[in-house]
Amino acid sequence: MSANVVLIDTSVLCEVLAVPSLNSNPSKFQKELTEKIGSGDTLLLPMTSILETGNHIGQCAMNGQIRRRVAQSFVLFVLRALKGELPFRPTPFFQAEELVTWLAEFPDWTMRSDAKGKGSGLGDLTIQKEWQRQCGLNPGRRVYIWSLDAQLQKYDRPPTV
Repeated sequence: MSANVVLIDTSVLCEVLAVPSLNSNPSKFQKELTEKIGSGDTLLLPMTSILETGNHIGQCAMNGQIRRRVAQSFVLFVLRALKGELPFRPTPFFQAEELVTWLAEFPDWTMRSDAKGKGSGLGDLTIQKEWQRQCGLNPGRRVYIWSLDAQLQKYDRPPTV
């Protein structure tokens, strides 16, 4: 099979959407996104990334009018993805049974830390679980998390078939 399966993390979504104070080079990420679209990659928006990005926008310390404009752009972006008007597909919400299992893993998950000693949260765990699910659904394709987070960048599986 050809193209990759790409799960877009909150850090990259904030870059693509140019969320103030949470982006360093939006044009670079928008260009990378265009390249991924052109190569036929399947682009997935984990529900966690959508929710976290919305939270970041709502909590940004910026002028209220700018926050509103960014929030409106975000809403339009997500709605267009939900309607199939963008080359993104939201992942399904997880089920309560899955969350119960993941919560049992969560205390150990928080002990994973990056070079700065920062641990991983429940949002990252749910994205990692979606990555595992996509690996099972797409054995002949590379599946990876597009992220600025070094812990999540490790989730990059080549085709297995």
